[in-house]
Amino acid sequence: IEHNLDVVRAADWVIDIGPEGGKAGGLLVGAGTPEELAQMPASYTGRFLKDALKKARLQTADQAAKKDKSKSRTPALAKA
Repeated sequence: IEHNLDVVRAADWVIDIGPEGGKAGGLLVGAGTPEELAQMPASYTGRFLKDALKKARLQTADQAAKKDKSKSRTPALAKA
């Protein structure tokens, strides 16, 4: 059982068993890539994963923009 969304988000394949714990669980709720599971309305994990995936994409885009911005500030070397 893994509840760390960063770990689940990085997985190749997720099997979601639930929907609850104990007697209210034990059923296959969904299986697939993290992106596929995030689109499954019956999956509690998918609901939280959807937000985690969105945040990760935004962070990646921000990091790429900052990297591009820092490259544009790098002075060009003068030719001798």
